[in-house]
Amino acid sequence: MFLIHPPLAKAAEPPAGIAALAGYLRQHGAPCTQVDANLEAQLWLMDLAQDPDDTWSGRALKHRQKNLAALRTPSTYANLDRYQRAVRDCNRVLELAASRRPELSLNLANYEDKGLDPLASNDLLAAAREYASNLFFPWYQLHLGPLIEERTPQCIGISLCYLSQALCTFSLLGFLRATFPHIKLILGGGLMTSWMSHPQWRNPFANLVDHCIAGPGEKPLLALLGLQAQHDAAAPDYSNLPLGRYLAPGPILPYAASRGCYWNKCTFCPEPAEQSHYRPIAAKTVVEHLQRLCDQCKPALVHLLDNAVSPILMEALCEQPPFAPWYGFVRFNEQLADPDFCRRLKSSGCVLLKLGLESGSQDVLDAMHKGISLELVERVLAALQQAGIATYVYLLFGTPSESVTEARQTLEFTLRHHEAITFLNLAIFNMPVGGVDARTLTGKPFSGGDLSLYQDFDHPRGWDRRSIRTFLDREFKRQPEIATILRRDPPFFTSNHAAFFSSQGFASNEVRKRRYPGVAYGKITGGSDTLGQKNPLVIGKIE
Repeated sequence: MFLIHPPLAKAAEPPAGIAALAGYLRQHGAPCTQVDANLEAQLWLMDLAQDPDDTWSGRALKHRQKNLAALRTPSTYANLDRYQRAVRDCNRVLELAASRRPELSLNLANYEDKGLDPLASNDLLAAAREYASNLFFPWYQLHLGPLIEERTPQCIGISLCYLSQALCTFSLLGFLRATFPHIKLILGGGLMTSWMSHPQWRNPFANLVDHCIAGPGEKPLLALLGLQAQHDAAAPDYSNLPLGRYLAPGPILPYAASRGCYWNKCTFCPEPAEQSHYRPIAAKTVVEHLQRLCDQCKPALVHLLDNAVSPILMEALCEQPPFAPWYGFVRFNEQLADPDFCRRLKSSGCVLLKLGLESGSQDVLDAMHKGISLELVERVLAALQQAGIATYVYLLFGTPSESVTEARQTLEFTLRHHEAITFLNLAIFNMPVGGVDARTLTGKPFSGGDLSLYQDFDHPRGWDRRSIRTFLDREFKRQPEIATILRRDPPFFTSNHAAFFSSQGFASNEVRKRRYPGVAYGKITGGSDTLGQKNPLVIGKIE
């Protein structure tokens, strides 16, 4: 079997989806080949860029290999200016490679075609029919096709996780169907799961794709290969993915310890609408997997992919650290309000936690069933700051219960606690189709496509998207303390690279060297901001 991660998405870390599938299949004796077409096709495309028409483009093109090497070098992350320049120059080369296609817009994190809507099944099928017009078709033809001919797989599985991958995925499907008509094509992944969870889903891809899979694909794939499941959990397998070629200062190891969310009550989230159930892997098994994977892969960083890392797992990681720095998304809870626990968490290797605050208004938090209090949030932020664990805080504006009054409360809360917030993500609420709010509010489609997962709506308090953007641009972002935080965010890679700019590290120099001998640390210098913290550190693997 072939497992393919298609373009285009951030190429900072290996794809967790096909690694998890490979681990499960191989545990059951089913051979498979993993192909990160996203990484390889982006690097190939950068090599094709030519004919710069301005000084910046010429400089970026001339130094593209130097800049790619810089993004794989720990010392680059010790200087914010140097890091940002390398990222933006690499992105400029990618843009330059598509400059002769004015209908295309692409960067290190996105791919758009002005003539095709990735949320319209007819346009996706058109992308499949006209596969030769896709920017990455030559790579499919020159590199992927010969590999498939050599290995002769029975099935090819494609993991469609992000909307930015949709058009390239269907171009790839069209190429595969035309070139290898005898091979079964299987389509799954996070985005496919969301589409198939919609109550009005009617498979429009039946004539192109042999099997569409929603949710975890391990057991369905095994059944398609005629094998019976013997095990419930297997560690992901990254053994034939090019860990040294990703755009990061060392291998990042993504790992999902659960599927779904253990809270699963927030009204703004699509998870309840998709009826996604929480399925955790036993904490003991997770710890064993992580320790074994860290021993095998020697990662610079472990990325826990859970919607929210559970308190049980955090306790287990404190007891048995994974032997590598790690970060993940968590909920504000009493466990994290305990300074002693946060110090233990830091000693386990935790360098950054992503936290969904959403709002600085208690009324808004209660209306969205967030299940947290601002008093708790204050204590958690203080405890994490004391422990030296960086924070990546998510704010959500424009939910049905919010007006400009509550938005200003969020502004005031953020200003009061800006010293405990390392990074910020600002978003405007999109109403999930089929969500709780959609039952009472009048929805308006963002797209004419039949696959849209979100919609606009008539805000009950008149707090429309234009008003929100005006508030964010003219009030929120103009506060010096907040502007400083926003300037820290790594361009394009955002939270995927943020942990390499952690606030204070996680142990004394002696403990670092003893516990993490392959990890380099250094102060961040330069740039428009040096994180404003004592002893900011950069973490990366030394080759």
